[in-house]
Amino acid sequence: MVVPKSPDKTLSQSSHLGTHGSQHYGSVQSFSQLSGSQCGSRGSLSPVSDVLEGESQDCSESDPLLSGELPNVSRFSRSTRAKDAQVSSGPTESVCSMVLQILVPFVLAGLGTVSAGMLLDVVQSWDVFQEVSEIFILVPAILGMKGNLEMTMASRLSTAVNAGKIDSCRERWMLIGGNLALKQFQATVLGLLASLMVTLLGWMADGQMPFSHIVLLCSTSLSTAFLASLLQGIVVVGVIFGSKRMGINPDNVATPLAASFGDLITLSLLACFSQWFYSFMEFYPYVLYLVDLLYLCLIPVWMVISSKHPASHILLRSGWEPIITAMVISSIGGLILDKTVSDPNLMGIVVYAPVINGVGGNLVSVQASRISTHLHLNYSPGELPVGSRSCFNPFQTFFGSGAHHRSAQVLLLLVLPGQLIFVHIIHVIKGGLTMPSLLFTVLFLSASLTQVFLLLIVADCLVHCLWRRGKDPDSYSIPYLTALGDLL
Repeated sequence: MVVPKSPDKTLSQSSHLGTHGSQHYGSVQSFSQLSGSQCGSRGSLSPVSDVLEGESQDCSESDPLLSGELPNVSRFSRSTRAKDAQVSSGPTESVCSMVLQILVPFVLAGLGTVSAGMLLDVVQSWDVFQEVSEIFILVPAILGMKGNLEMTMASRLSTAVNAGKIDSCRERWMLIGGNLALKQFQATVLGLLASLMVTLLGWMADGQMPFSHIVLLCSTSLSTAFLASLLQGIVVVGVIFGSKRMGINPDNVATPLAASFGDLITLSLLACFSQWFYSFMEFYPYVLYLVDLLYLCLIPVWMVISSKHPASHILLRSGWEPIITAMVISSIGGLILDKTVSDPNLMGIVVYAPVINGVGGNLVSVQASRISTHLHLNYSPGELPVGSRSCFNPFQTFFGSGAHHRSAQVLLLLVLPGQLIFVHIIHVIKGGLTMPSLLFTVLFLSASLTQVFLLLIVADCLVHCLWRRGKDPDSYSIPYLTALGDLL
């Protein structure tokens, strides 16, 4: 029999938790592993009994990701805070406001993908791209890192800002520093894995792979991933906190702007590093070995820095599954691109590849970030809104009674006019020499519309499924969605 404690003791223990709560972040278990009494309905439990229950409750994976909230805080206080956050979040967003906030970064992101496509069309004739054709396989994997890393970090920080959990200056800088260090660590590991994956796919396709090409791919991938991740990470942090100061919802602008010129920056670095290392490969091969060694020696530094904040410390252990899986999926898309470029009948298609990939990923990342923020503010992990507990009716995404069917409609309606603008811009920049035929335009628009339609359905289902299983959608959903968009 449990003897209820006095209110004074309860308050004292809560204060004790506040002082030592960070010690519990090391033992993280998924929400599905908690007992039925913790995952089920709260019923009519009193606040005191909720506090008692919360003292023995292990933290779930998504609890500390966006806040300084203690892992053992009771469900009663968490529910109260969620309701307070919902009240303080302001009036419901109008359709006009949503369209305006999404449209500007969407167009900027589209211009970035158009620029990346034009650049890829130019550099495909460079010596390194002709001699080491496996670099084409590396392109989607490296470009896809913006979905694996930049967009994921943007979604996490947007949720934290909207929830008002980083108001103190110290907490803000700890969160920023931990996330940037985590992202550099992940970028280094992903760059190395991407080069190995490309090596394997290239060997399977051609039956051979010179060792010099393997070293070149490794150096190029590591250098591009590291520097691009650092530059884009700084931009993402500035965009999120700047948009919040201007009264703009970061969920609407952060993820598209994170990708706006990310493709162009990443592809520029990839082309320059590959051509530069190619010039060293024959006479100074030791330079490539030293470059690889330098990046690998920095890994412990990033691990130490990122472990200082509980949110990034958790992701050091649990955040690898989605980004590695997404990298493998994007690499398969790169193999398709490599075979497409080598086909004389489809040579001009390479300029459109970053455009259709980028637009789909940018739009679906907005939807995933919005749904994730809504769940974080209004529901406990494992608890789903009514009507979102099954994925059997995909049209519910666009015509259901949920909170996000309107944003799904807006995002889908942006596809056709947006892609028409981008195709026309490509035609104008190329001097009007490659006017696409009506048949190509119709098929291109149909493919893009189908891609975004499927991605929005998958996003609605995936985010809610992850939340039901106690996984943080900000860290898990966007890598899968952007990689799936690349493959589609």
